[in-house]
Amino acid sequence: MDKAFEKVWANCLEIIKDIVEWQHFKTWFEPITPVALKEKILTIQVPSQFFYEYLEEHYVSLLAKTLKRELGKEARLEYRIMVDSGNSKNKPLTMDIPGHGFKSYANNEMDFPLVINNPVKNPFVIPGLKKMQIDPQLNPAYTFDAFIEGDCNRVARRAGKTVAEKPGTTSFNPLVIYGGVGLGKTHLAQAIGNEVKRLHTNKIVLYVSSEKFINQFIDHSRNQAINDFIHFYQLIDVLIIDDVQFFNRAEKSQEAFFAIFNHLHQSGKQLVLTSDKPPKDLEGVQERLLSRFRWGLSADLQVPDYETKIEILEKKMKNDGLDMPREVVKYIAYNINSNVRELEGALISLLAQSSLNKREIDLELAKKVLRNFVKSSSKEITIDAIQKMVCEYFDVPYDKLLQKTRKREIVQARQITMFLSKAFTKNSLKTIGEHFGGRDHTTVIHSCQTVKDLMDTDSLFKESVLELQQKVQLAAM
Repeated sequence: MDKAFEKVWANCLEIIKDIVEWQHFKTWFEPITPVALKEKILTIQVPSQFFYEYLEEHYVSLLAKTLKRELGKEARLEYRIMVDSGNSKNKPLTMDIPGHGFKSYANNEMDFPLVINNPVKNPFVIPGLKKMQIDPQLNPAYTFDAFIEGDCNRVARRAGKTVAEKPGTTSFNPLVIYGGVGLGKTHLAQAIGNEVKRLHTNKIVLYVSSEKFINQFIDHSRNQAINDFIHFYQLIDVLIIDDVQFFNRAEKSQEAFFAIFNHLHQSGKQLVLTSDKPPKDLEGVQERLLSRFRWGLSADLQVPDYETKIEILEKKMKNDGLDMPREVVKYIAYNINSNVRELEGALISLLAQSSLNKREIDLELAKKVLRNFVKSSSKEITIDAIQKMVCEYFDVPYDKLLQKTRKREIVQARQITMFLSKAFTKNSLKTIGEHFGGRDHTTVIHSCQTVKDLMDTDSLFKESVLELQQKVQLAAM
């Protein structure tokens, strides 16, 4: 048996061991097993889907560099993911996935636009690389094409696209992207970096988390090399700092960043910052920094709406070559209301269970698998809940639904709500009428008949009613 793959991986580990912390090495690299090497494609076996995703998010650049050093620039990595079969007698299931980080952009070879007496040290240097290079630290999977636009993120995405096309020359400097966990801040910030690298190959781009920035500053402080640290960052054309809220616990790092920010901004360089809250709400950050954060544009990311969630799921399914019934996609989109990360996690869990149990994906399996994601409820769908759904769908104020008005949009919204209330609740016609400003049962009967007649003659009206029916059905599940 050809053992070349074991030797290649062993050599990679020797390099990696000197770069990452020991505990991280034991956690994320010792469990990996090399299994094959064919045409400069090294296949490594990892214990789980989560393990693979963590490596791709945090260590893909390091893996790419070390493997290319061993096998040359054509080197590629493939993951073999273990899937527990649930039966020790059976051979564990596996699935092979190519590594996505090996299409990353080439490192920026450093030119020195500043006059500096001493050579600048690169805090991102990897042992064995002789040239002074700056790795953008970007994940090539994070692109604008992969970032679905919706009402929840439209301003931030379009501002990011503008910045990527004209870095440092727009009024969006700095661009501050803020929002809750899992809404796509890191994706959008790195998409800006990737787009800059695509459109402006001469630009030096760097993405770094605030935590890494702070740790680098501490290391340079211990070595009395703070000037080197600041000078290095002042050479960047597009600097992307993730999670600036963590600067609140690092007073000295804020002072260094203040100097870096001022130099880059005055030099026409672009700054992109992300945070979990708007600049005005950041606590523990120097006011002089906060005032500079407000110089440009602050754009928020919100929880995606129902339609956007469906687009996100369909995009991920298309990219991964997956297929599932439309009703299941809608079920996931309707019931996962927290963030995009959990939405994708629910999809992965469903696909894993389908593969593990060797059964087709249907609504029954979705309900079973997603019980850990979806808040279950035994309550019957209520008239009030239907009223709120219809009001939100047609953007009609709730109080208008109960008033006596002849405005067409209000009347139709009220009639559809009565129609759905009759179809999906056990309430009497009299009770339904009472929920609409004390109307009697004959009004409910007339409304239901009107909706049926319009559905037979107006295709757009019918489409709206059917979509609302699906929303109510999903809510009832």
